[in-house]
Amino acid sequence: MTELATNDFTEILEGRRSIRAYDPQVKIPREEMLAMLDEAAKAPSSVNMQPWRFLIVESEEGKATLNPLIRFNKRQNRTSSAMIVVFGDMLCYERAEEIYGKAANGGIMPKLMSKAKLSAIVPTYKRFSRSKMNDVVKIDSSLFAMQFMLVARSHGYDTNPMGGFEEDRVAAAFGLDAERYVPVMIISIGKATAEGHQSVRLPAKDLSWWR
Repeated sequence: MTELATNDFTEILEGRRSIRAYDPQVKIPREEMLAMLDEAAKAPSSVNMQPWRFLIVESEEGKATLNPLIRFNKRQNRTSSAMIVVFGDMLCYERAEEIYGKAANGGIMPKLMSKAKLSAIVPTYKRFSRSKMNDVVKIDSSLFAMQFMLVARSHGYDTNPMGGFEEDRVAAAFGLDAERYVPVMIISIGKATAEGHQSVRLPAKDLSWWR
């Protein structure tokens, strides 16, 4: 693991802001980016299918391709170290055998249990409607995305989650299968040039029901 900027969870939680302008001179080493993605992938997912996939747009050419596909976030694209397009893989169950096989070989679960789970999970996922599968991969990938933003903060970077982009065009623009890979959100990452604004949160007591 690369050295962390902070391991104080309160600071990470309270200090996270949606940052829209970054120092364009700051580049994140690929080794560190992969480490952050691996750390964030500790997030939970339905039956551990880990449907999140990442397109890391960091080159000038990549950002030029992305630029016309984002509506209100041009500055983030221009100044960030990278724009991470988080996709949900509609065929994520194709890696189920790899996931459960590693769990069995690593002693995390008995091999018979691994085989039993595979025989139940894969056919179930294959039977899901496209709408149902879309919901599953987007929920799971959103859990990853939030965790990634906190991980990035622990490494000393700032982020901004974005939904204002051409969802129906972004996969194909980068040569990905648009039927298989469903865009969930884009996360800009880099070093902020100014502190982000504080914002208001509604109190839980006004949003909760007790029975």
